[in-house]
Amino acid sequence: MTLESLVAFLAGLIIGSFLNVCIYRLPRDLSVMSPARSFCPGCEHQIAWYDNIPVVSYVLLRARCRHCGARIPLRYPIVELLTAALFFAIVSPLGATLLAVKLCILVALLVGLTFSDLEERILPDEFTLGGTAIGIVLAWFIPVDDMIAQSLLLVGGLRPGPNWTSVAESVLGAGLPAGSLWLGGMLFEKIRHKEGLGLGDVKMMAMVGAFLGLRATLLTLILGSVAGSVIGVIYIKVTKKDAASYQLPFGTFLGFAGIFVALAGGRVIRWYAGLL
Repeated sequence: MTLESLVAFLAGLIIGSFLNVCIYRLPRDLSVMSPARSFCPGCEHQIAWYDNIPVVSYVLLRARCRHCGARIPLRYPIVELLTAALFFAIVSPLGATLLAVKLCILVALLVGLTFSDLEERILPDEFTLGGTAIGIVLAWFIPVDDMIAQSLLLVGGLRPGPNWTSVAESVLGAGLPAGSLWLGGMLFEKIRHKEGLGLGDVKMMAMVGAFLGLRATLLTLILGSVAGSVIGVIYIKVTKKDAASYQLPFGTFLGFAGIFVALAGGRVIRWYAGLL
């Protein structure tokens, strides 16, 4: 374990703690800045700093609020440890590089979206639209590993510099999968006369595309759709829910698929390309 990866793990714990605040507050239209200190949803008592140490406080308090005894959801340490583990997994092979920072930002956004959708069936715009803007801006400084937009530009007789080409890859990765997903959802709604896909899922795919480009986003969409279909059917059968009315948290499956692609998608895409 290097010092860089250890720092990344600790940073992940802190970011994960902040994500927990966002996961609770954003779907409820509450500010993540005010009050600055976290509070217990049960008694609304502000939490002291020593009761707000990631993972440690959860264990010492035995998953209970110090003041009212309300149970602290298991989601809190899970989000903190998952974010820390992902940061560690990214920084260990890449080191303290700009690419590592970019991927850490992406997986943090995906963790927040995944658990927000799982709990509230809401994908906050602060994560999706804000993340899309961040991804496009970062594309100027950190190249998007794709060749689709570059090929299209060359066909059109355009030869922009590497920075603009990277931004074009980011914009194409954000726009095409999100637009296709929106079109599919709209057609489903026209044919079946009910909503089949939330706009939040469309925005989420735009965010992933802005960070990773077109090919990785399509891989995310495929993996998320397959996982959602298989696991969703099994869950409905086991719990005996009404398949016609049950709202599947599709964003959760897209989130986990996006995390996988952020970590290993490049290798998967290169392996598949080698088979062609």
